[in-house]
Amino acid sequence: MLPQVFKNWVDSQYENPRGPVGKYIGEKMVRQHRIEVKWTIEQLHIQSGTSILELGCGAGDAMATILQRHPDVHVMGLDRSKTIIDSARQRNQASIHTKRANLIQGDLHQLEMTDASIDHVFSIHTLYFWRDVTTVLSEIERVLKPNGTFVITYCDGKGEIEWNDISDMIRNQFIPAAVSLGFKDVSVQRGPDSRDYHTVAVTGWKPNS
Repeated sequence: MLPQVFKNWVDSQYENPRGPVGKYIGEKMVRQHRIEVKWTIEQLHIQSGTSILELGCGAGDAMATILQRHPDVHVMGLDRSKTIIDSARQRNQASIHTKRANLIQGDLHQLEMTDASIDHVFSIHTLYFWRDVTTVLSEIERVLKPNGTFVITYCDGKGEIEWNDISDMIRNQFIPAAVSLGFKDVSVQRGPDSRDYHTVAVTGWKPNS
C-alpha cells in the first residue's frame, strides 16, 4: 500500500509542485525537457513585438530562453503552483523588472487575460493534467488575437511503447474541439525524441472572424 501512496504523492508533485520537493522537481524538469522546449519554441515562429503566453510555465526555463533570443517580445507565464512560480520569478527576475515578462499564479481553465490580447500560446507537458480539454481550448481561442497560433507539446510514447490513451484523446477530443471552435490547420507535428520519449505537438491558428 505504501509504495502506491508514495507514487501518487510524487505524481501530484509533478502536477502541482509544492515545497522543497516541488522546487527540486521543477529544476529537474528544466534539465529533462530542454530538447522539447527548444523544438516547441521553434514551432512558434516568433516575430518582433509579439506577445506570448506559456500555460504551465514551470520554473520558467522556456520563458527565459525566448526572452534571451528575442529582445523585443513580451512573455507571460501561468502556473497553478506558487512554489514553481517563485522559481520562475527568480530565473526571469531581470525581464520581470524591465516589464518584458510577468508571471501569474492561476488556472489554465480560466485565464486572467483580456480577449484577443496574445499572439502565441504554448504549453509543454501539461496536457495530461487538463481537466476539460474544450474549456482550455475555449480560453486559448478567447485570448488569442486573429492569426494567433497555439502549440501544445506532449509525449505519446517511449521507446517501442505507444501511449494510445493520449493519442486517442488528441484524435477524438482535442482536434474535434479545436476545429469546432474555429481553429484552422489543426494538426499533429512530430518532434525529436527526448530521453527516448516521443515528442509531439498539436498546432493550429485562429482566423480573422
